[in-house]
Amino acid sequence: MKKILLILCCLIQNISAFAQKTDTLVIHDDESRYLTNRYFLELPDPHNKIIARDIINNHDFRRLNEQFPRLEYTKPITWLKFTIKNESTQSTVPITISKSVIDEFDVYFIETTIDSNKNVLHRLKHLSSKDPENNANLLTQSITLVDAPLAPDSSITLFARIKSDATTVIPIQINSADLFITQRGIENLINGSIMGMFAIMALYNLMLFVIVGDKNYLYYSIYIVFLGLSQGLKLGFGNNLFSDNLKLLTNYITPLTRICFGYSLLWFAGNFLRFKQNVKKLFYKFYQFLYVLYSLPFLATLYGFTHIAYNLITIALFITSLTLILLVAILYTKGFNPAKFFIMGWGLFLIAILITISLNYGWVPYNYFTANITVYSALIELILFSVALADQINFYRRQNTESQLAALAIAKENERLITEQNIFLENKVKDRTQELIQTNQNLSVTIDNLKSAQIQLVETEKMASLGLLTAGVAHEINNPINFVGANVSPLRLDMDELIELLGKFEIAANNPDNPELLTEAQNFKQKIDSDFLKEEIHTLLNGIEDGASRTAEIVQSLRTFSRIDEPALTPTNINTAILNTLVILRSAIPYYIEIKPILNTLEPLNCYTGKINQALLNLINNSIQAIQAKKEYHNESITIYTHDFPDHITIEIMDTGIGMSNEVRQRIFEPFFTTKNVGEGTGLGLSIVFGIIEKHNGTIQVQSSPNIGSKFTVTLPKHLTNSEIGTFY
Repeated sequence: MKKILLILCCLIQNISAFAQKTDTLVIHDDESRYLTNRYFLELPDPHNKIIARDIINNHDFRRLNEQFPRLEYTKPITWLKFTIKNESTQSTVPITISKSVIDEFDVYFIETTIDSNKNVLHRLKHLSSKDPENNANLLTQSITLVDAPLAPDSSITLFARIKSDATTVIPIQINSADLFITQRGIENLINGSIMGMFAIMALYNLMLFVIVGDKNYLYYSIYIVFLGLSQGLKLGFGNNLFSDNLKLLTNYITPLTRICFGYSLLWFAGNFLRFKQNVKKLFYKFYQFLYVLYSLPFLATLYGFTHIAYNLITIALFITSLTLILLVAILYTKGFNPAKFFIMGWGLFLIAILITISLNYGWVPYNYFTANITVYSALIELILFSVALADQINFYRRQNTESQLAALAIAKENERLITEQNIFLENKVKDRTQELIQTNQNLSVTIDNLKSAQIQLVETEKMASLGLLTAGVAHEINNPINFVGANVSPLRLDMDELIELLGKFEIAANNPDNPELLTEAQNFKQKIDSDFLKEEIHTLLNGIEDGASRTAEIVQSLRTFSRIDEPALTPTNINTAILNTLVILRSAIPYYIEIKPILNTLEPLNCYTGKINQALLNLINNSIQAIQAKKEYHNESITIYTHDFPDHITIEIMDTGIGMSNEVRQRIFEPFFTTKNVGEGTGLGLSIVFGIIEKHNGTIQVQSSPNIGSKFTVTLPKHLTNSEIGTFY
């Protein structure tokens, strides 16, 4: 009896094992096959308690009656067990999931290896769709992919873990590597074309809104944007954008996009079909209730109830579809002609939505048609909605034409009255115009006089600067010229003695028979001390050379000030311009003022060299005069900094002068404003500086404190062109 029971138990176990056994999915070159219930066993994991190391020996896998696995609110996670055999020539088998909202897709398998001691080792290997190599290629941008390594003519048993918070069918596809690349290229081209059509339609209707001014085109453009985004996420474009954070994509981006699609649909339909004016108050209130209905999944998404949010979105979309169909049908029966195109487009899209919902709940089979019906129906819907918009414009245009004809008679009568009134007004306008012309002529003369006075005052300030230049140059050149002149007379005497000595030696050389001539030459050489004579000549020549060099330096500095009215921008070394200005002002700088130029390396600046030199001259001279105005002098200095930045340079001029109050500082750039006594200045120096800097598109800032000093900061842009700069007087 015991033997019989033992045989029955073994027989039951074998029958059970045979019942749970699945077929091996064989993949060949140029082949792609879906993983149907013929090839896999399923183990639901609704509470996420099964871990990978325990799944290998788990015997609770069961065959599924449905063709594809499906995730829902009560089953957000499931495990699949299946065996594939690679009879292709490639060493990898791409495993993909498309057209589904997937949070996680992981594959585990046992890898058998032999170590150096020829021991057989078994190790659990893990592949994830989140691995970088599965998301780096453009071919994988709209699918969930795991690239399983499998040598040709070999088999492997895989354990797949799939997680999603959305109710969705899971169409897993096993591909040969060569066909996968070909299919992905074609699908990406198709998907890109579809998204391009959405983008073109959105931009086209936005352009119509700009041209026509009808807000319905704006609402329609917004609707197309969110429709395109929702379909783009369905096609899987979000997988590539959020490859590192699929949880953010599935838990927030996707549901919020669908909610915004619902809001945009209600907004567009309500404004396009004018529900507020065309339907009864009860129906309009129910239409407003749909906005509240979409707020429920919005709140569920914000608070993290993603499963509930997806189900609420499905319910809201279904109710919205039926409501809109009903309201549009009512409008069509009332003679609102554009409603027929709306009901055709939205009716087709409603059928597509119902088929998609049925697909996710397993009520209709999965195939290419049911998987892509919403995308293609959305494109057809866009075309029909565009026709409806055009027809609406014609509908309202006819109404406007009728109202315009009715108003035309009134307009003609008004035209007669207006014509008579216009004749009277034209006479009045002519009289007033003559008065304005005379006034404008008087104003033009006044403006010309003011411009002439302004130019004369600016020229006066230029002459003042020129006088300062002339005085400085005269003083600076006088010293080295006097030094050269003082060395010429001694040099001439030394040269005469040297020439005389050479003549005596020449006579002695021509008369070798007369030794007395050589003796006389030797005596004369000792008399004039030839060694001292040579040293003195070198000293005098060095002095002349130094004087000439100083004169050349002054002339070179002066040359930069000779181009004040140059017509074009030229590259200028600002550091050199500062040093040249200091050379010109050397005679005007008292002994108790220390000049400290701290100049960083600057690239040549495109500017009007003469104008910039004039501005530097006025600023430095202003600092000198500010220090001279002090009653006592202690450690007085003028410090000049230059700084280089990527798109501009700065020049900072700091002095230890008398400084100025805030009231004075706010007015120093006003023309004719001066704090000097009458006759000591025109008040245009800093005004001209401000104009020069402003015309160079630069800025000048002032910081000052009474009895402490002032700091002028000039900012000049690099790469200035003639077209960007103003005209100088």
